[in-house]
Order: sequence, then structure tokens, then C-alpha cells
Amino acid sequence: MATYVRMIKFTEKGIQNIQDTCKRAAAIKTAAKKMGVKVLQTYWTLGSIDGLLIFEAPDDETATAMVLHLDGLGFVKGETMRTFNSTEMEKILAARPTA
Repeated sequence: MATYVRMIKFTEKGIQNIQDTCKRAAAIKTAAKKMGVKVLQTYWTLGSIDGLLIFEAPDDETATAMVLHLDGLGFVKGETMRTFNSTEMEKILAARPTA
């Protein structure tokens, strides 16, 4: 499965309902599982972003469906990045043509 990191920022609605943020994170984990996505970790952060969601999905389409569900709730918005571990990066580098 591919790993993704979602940087999230609370919307105004998310800030107004901040007391339920941990409950919403648990609900997202449950909804994601039904979509074939495994939430590995949720972090709340200080700084320019409010949190990180680290998850695995079988493909980009499934990851996108999960993110659209998350953002569609209206509490957060954000940016998703596909990540690569060292084994995956070695494969990517090995596939480059040599000059």
C-alpha cells in the first residue's frame, strides 16, 4: 500500500467545533477503513498547519476518495503528499535511464 501525508488546517467550522476534534479523528479512521484506507497516525500540531494525517491506501484514487470525504465534512482542508520509503525510492532511482 502507498503511504500519504495529509497536512490539514481547520476551517472556521472546525475551530468552532474544536472540542470534538478527537471524536472526528476516530470517525475518520472508521470511515477510512471502510474505503480500504488505513489511518496510521493523526497528529495535532503547532505552527502553520493544524495537523497531520498519515495513512495508507492501495492507490491514488482511493486516497483521493478518502480525502474528498474528509474535506467534504467541512471541518478541515489541506494538502496531500504521496510519500516513499527508502526501498521504494531505491526502485525509483533504479528505473532512471543512465546517460
